[in-house]
Amino acid sequence: MTRHIDRERQAGDSREGGRRKSIAVGLVDDHPAMILGMSAVINTFPGMRVVGAASTVEALLAGSGKFDVVLLDLQLADGSTPRTNVERLTDAGAAHQTRVVAFTSGENARLVREAAHAGVSGMIRKSESPERIMRAIEATTRGETIATPDWATALLEDTAFVDAHLTRRESEVLARYASGQTAEQVAKALFVSRDTVLDHLRRIRGRYAAVGRQAPTKIDLHMRAAEDGLV
Repeated sequence: MTRHIDRERQAGDSREGGRRKSIAVGLVDDHPAMILGMSAVINTFPGMRVVGAASTVEALLAGSGKFDVVLLDLQLADGSTPRTNVERLTDAGAAHQTRVVAFTSGENARLVREAAHAGVSGMIRKSESPERIMRAIEATTRGETIATPDWATALLEDTAFVDAHLTRRESEVLARYASGQTAEQVAKALFVSRDTVLDHLRRIRGRYAAVGRQAPTKIDLHMRAAEDGLV
């Protein structure tokens, strides 16, 4: 099933009254009722519009839509894996900085862990209230990680999880930086120079890379900090 929303209506929403462009949302779910229901809900949110929906990632990407956020069901009937789907969505939307959120019932922790390690921006339960879903989508577009209790529990149960062994100072720097502070703000709070903070961040990235938990961007660092309970 594939459905694309009227682009002219989206453009009109973004121009009307000088408002900013709507957040373009994509949905991947193989239950038609879920797609229809979530599309109706999201399209009632001010500043948001579902611009594409499909039962598979392949079908979604076959359309011409550009997405700010894609809500991805982790267990699809086509047999695809969360890792493959996340990588395809992020690669295809790299120029547009598409962010992927696991949209799930949460009953399969293994799938949640696989999605986390593939680089999703967090997890939303399908049973959440419309208001929580709206706030989660907005937060995702700001580069925040949606770290729910289900998300944290799934990661804590990962027996293959490897500790990066950060020092106390590195943990403090990461906690502040991942919480949204700039390098300058972290430096001021810790009474050190900005260059010292940047040196710490380089070492932190190196420690995570050494254990296979790469963190090249600030979003990745936020995810690593959330996984380690620092934010």
